[in-house]
Amino acid sequence: MEAVEGKLKEGGLNEAARKAFLHNYAKLEGGDTGLIPEEEIEAVDTLPRFEEIQTEGGENLEELKELLSKTVVLKLNGGLGTSMGLEKAKSLLAVKDGRTFLDLIADQIKHLSENNEASVQFVLMNSFSTNEDTLEALGASRPEILSQEDLILLQNKSPKIDAATMKPVVHEGNRDLEWCPPGHGDIYPSLLGSGMLDRLIERGFRYAFVSNSDNLGAVMSTDLLSHFAKSGAAFMMEVAERTEADKKGGHLARRKADRQLILRESAMCPDQDKAKFQDVSLHKYFNTNNLWLDFVQLKKKMEECDGVLPLPLIKNKKTVNPRDATSTSVYQLETAMGSAIECFPNASAVVVPRSRFSPVKTCSDLFALRSDAYHLTDDFCVKLNRDSVPVVKLDDKHYKHVDKMEKLCPDGIPSLISCSKLQVSGPVVFKPGTTFKGACSVTNEGGEPKELAAGVYENQDIKI
Repeated sequence: MEAVEGKLKEGGLNEAARKAFLHNYAKLEGGDTGLIPEEEIEAVDTLPRFEEIQTEGGENLEELKELLSKTVVLKLNGGLGTSMGLEKAKSLLAVKDGRTFLDLIADQIKHLSENNEASVQFVLMNSFSTNEDTLEALGASRPEILSQEDLILLQNKSPKIDAATMKPVVHEGNRDLEWCPPGHGDIYPSLLGSGMLDRLIERGFRYAFVSNSDNLGAVMSTDLLSHFAKSGAAFMMEVAERTEADKKGGHLARRKADRQLILRESAMCPDQDKAKFQDVSLHKYFNTNNLWLDFVQLKKKMEECDGVLPLPLIKNKKTVNPRDATSTSVYQLETAMGSAIECFPNASAVVVPRSRFSPVKTCSDLFALRSDAYHLTDDFCVKLNRDSVPVVKLDDKHYKHVDKMEKLCPDGIPSLISCSKLQVSGPVVFKPGTTFKGACSVTNEGGEPKELAAGVYENQDIKI
């Protein structure tokens, strides 16, 4: 423990961050696997639905203005988007009509504030990897935002633990590799340890809508805000119905011992229970990571727990150098933001439409998003121009990274407004005036890029 304490001091972590890490480290030392067997939980059958909440209503303009003026929109902005070949904050990627995620978020909040004559607080939770890029981008495109009080919440960092010695790992070649992000559950010690939680409460803020910056569906809903405020809950999770595409992701459940709502991530599921974990007809709901917090109740809970929100441990085994499989094996101790649902007896969940969960995780997602299947609304939201999302599958060998995708689509994305499915195999160059309808595939079996002639392709498998 002395070595761990020394490492935390070396890293300059604040008291709340130190306590959170030591809480997780004690679990690791104690042999806590973090596993939740199927026999200890039961499925959640029914929950309130967004459509029902929309009919509640009741707020006039003045009441809504007051409620919004007590609300913070907090975006998790710590990711670099390395899986898409990016080397800067993912939120700086242009996604629609030349606007980045960050542009859209800032414009949405400005429109919301002006339209409701309210001052909605904007907070970005940056990591040590994204902070500088984000501030530079805001200075260039939205300089007025930089003067806002409590704009930036900095994520903490955690030491990687040597799996053999159970001490903080040492990597002489690159000392930065001795540290890792602590997972988005770090939002709670970051809020407390930075003093921002107290400052926001003192400034009259009570509620927070928290979501990922790369989820374009995660826009402020005044219906959900009103419902949350009236409910008196400390915590509310937006969940969506699981499909086969979501079966490997976490799900909502209820603990049998105390009937408490909990979140079970895939890393928490024992191997023998994987089949039931992936049964979407049994465990129906997944966490969208759109969450609602009551700051006053959050602070009270953390004070009761000596400054720690007791989240379940997620133990990730990796190598100290993620690009070198032969380097020292380490544990990265992480927590999930949504797991806080189990910390509050009055926590709740609501089923929202799938449209509120529209993350951009791959170039296939980005390809569809930049097409005419989507449009930008007057309130700076990205909406479908059709009933369902076009399913796009691009060849990872050629389209995994954004720069490669853009080189193969130099004149823009083909029309997908009438396309249900598009699969692209091999290097294909799309020309202006190309339209896909129905289910189509395009295959180039050669290694060199080939152009697809402009035209309308409908329910065709094309080889070039």
